[in-house]
Parts: sequence; structure tokens; C-alpha cells
Amino acid sequence: MHTHNYRHLLPQIIDDLATQGWSQQDNFLPEPLTHELAQECRARADSGALTPAGVGRSQAVAVREGIRGDRIQWLEAGQSSACDQYLAAMDELRQALNQALYLGLEDYESHFALYPPGAFYKKHLDRFRDDDHRCVSAVYYLNSDWHSEHGGALRLYPHDAAERDVLPHACSLVLFMSAELPHEVLPATRERLSLAGWFRRR
Repeated sequence: MHTHNYRHLLPQIIDDLATQGWSQQDNFLPEPLTHELAQECRARADSGALTPAGVGRSQAVAVREGIRGDRIQWLEAGQSSACDQYLAAMDELRQALNQALYLGLEDYESHFALYPPGAFYKKHLDRFRDDDHRCVSAVYYLNSDWHSEHGGALRLYPHDAAERDVLPHACSLVLFMSAELPHEVLPATRERLSLAGWFRRR
């Protein structure tokens, strides 16, 4: 069991979300746990468990590689120790957000996302037009030794500030309000791994 080092970051995350609608935190979880999660993502990919991600929801989901090119698999509790530790940390974060911001977040859903070299996800919002369950989006990065020349940034488009590029460094967590912050994933020259998730209300 890895010692979590995220609890001291919770007040800053809450303040960021309240004031600017997004937050970036480095070293959210320990490096050994992050490495385990990266290994698990690659193992699932090697076994064929990751499938092309779709666009839309329910019956209208369609794979459209001109919009997004990642391959994903959803997490479920009990699949592995590393995933369970990650989900436990995110549930603690969910409770902290509820306590401070009264968001009424009921659960957290998450999937592994693997972007092959050159893959991208065009500018979009995370909340569906006909479904307001997703409230806060979370992306946790699993890429060690990532450099700016590799590309692959998450580009955020805050309403009251210039666009912001966040490189997908291992151990970093990005959170933002799902309905309010347009964003995109820029293509990279190497494989790009993350855990993407959403805190949801009823």
C-alpha cells in the first residue's frame, strides 16, 4: 500500500475550483503507484482490452477518429490494488469537494485513456447537452520523462484568461468544471497515458 501525499493539496484544489474553475496539481499521488497504473494501462492495451473511444452517449455513441483517437477501458472496483488505491484517493477528493463547495457529488467514474502517437481529441466540453450528471472532470497523467517536444498537451480555454497548455507529466492531476471549460488534447510524438474521470451528481 502506497502512502498518499495528496491530502495537503486539497485546500488548494478547492480554492482553485472556486476562484478559476480549474486546478493543476503536481505530485498528487506517489510515483510508485503512478508507475503501477501506467504498467496496468499498457498491459490492458497489450491484451486488447482498450477499445476505440466513441463520441456522444447512450445509443448515439460513434467512433469518429477525426474528433478523438484515444483507446479506453473503464475502471471497476476490485480489478487491481493500484486501481483501488487511485479510486480511494479520488473518493476522498470527492468528499472534500462536497464538504467545501456543496456540489452534491455522488460518485466518480474513470477510464484508462491511451493516445497512440499522432492521436488527438478536438476542442469540446465534457458535459452532454441532455445529461448534467458530470460536474467536475479529472485527468491524472501516467507519463514518465515527458518533455515539451513530445507535444500532447491538454489545452484549456478559460473564459477569463488566455488558453493554457498542460503537459501530461506523470503524477500530475488536472481538475475543471465539466460544463464550463472547453479543452482539447493535442497530438503527441509518443504514446500518451492517463486516467480520465468525472465526479457526478445525481
